[in-house]
Amino acid sequence: MGTRWSATIVAPPPGVQTAIQGVLTHILAQMSHWERCSQLSQINAAAPGGWHGIAPEFIHVMGVALDIAARSDGAFDPAIGALVDLWGFGPPGPREDAPSDAAIDAARSAAGPGAIELDAPLLRLRRVRPARLDLSGIAKGHAVDAVATRLRALGCADFLVEIGGELVGVGIQPDGQPWWVDVEPPPGMALAPLRIALHGIAVATSGDYRRASAQGSHSIDPRTGRPIAHGTASVTVIHADCCHADAWASALTVLEPEAAKALAEREGLAAQLVVRGNGEWLSSGLRAMLD
Repeated sequence: MGTRWSATIVAPPPGVQTAIQGVLTHILAQMSHWERCSQLSQINAAAPGGWHGIAPEFIHVMGVALDIAARSDGAFDPAIGALVDLWGFGPPGPREDAPSDAAIDAARSAAGPGAIELDAPLLRLRRVRPARLDLSGIAKGHAVDAVATRLRALGCADFLVEIGGELVGVGIQPDGQPWWVDVEPPPGMALAPLRIALHGIAVATSGDYRRASAQGSHSIDPRTGRPIAHGTASVTVIHADCCHADAWASALTVLEPEAAKALAEREGLAAQLVVRGNGEWLSSGLRAMLD
């Protein structure tokens, strides 16, 4: 996933690190677009139209991704891989010049609604068009949830799991305190950290400052096929699970600030938006949690 993981566990059982690594290796083998031998990479390399059997957890992630794609009117898209590669943020590597309008239009037309058909009862999916799957906007969140599920199965009742800034906290610390997490503001912005007590909830943050190139932000708007340029510096979403938190944070980052605020309120999301020149905005759902 191009990042690090950590887990703080109260009274960890023997072999817990090996168990966690096993969970992550299994997810990478299914959903990594960086690993050439992953199932996702094999699906992307195959001709469109054919069905591919996938595991229940892959079905779950794709179901969440497609649902949020629909709810966000395309601001989130699990079929955005060709556009991500085109702008130099995918496995082919960075590029020094911007892609042509024709190349952008071709990649954008392959993605979007209807590009992926999911048959959940039969555990399979297919690409209707030559779109390329890219789950980087949701897979880390799913991985956090999967690690938490494995820890519970091992009998762990109190822990904090983090992968690349996406976190879930369960139970309490040895001193009886919840797992306190500070969401730091984007660099150069004079805002107080957002302090959250992760007690059976997850948090994910998406920011345009985390990864960029000469072409701009790594957050690509699937609707335009181009990097975002509307001033949103970061979005943090608190949710019952990290899979949803991660995907919603990605979607709200892509949307223009006012549209993101409206969507967060409509969906009842606990969200923080930090916009350059306009400071911090908290959704009513998040304000209720902080009261």
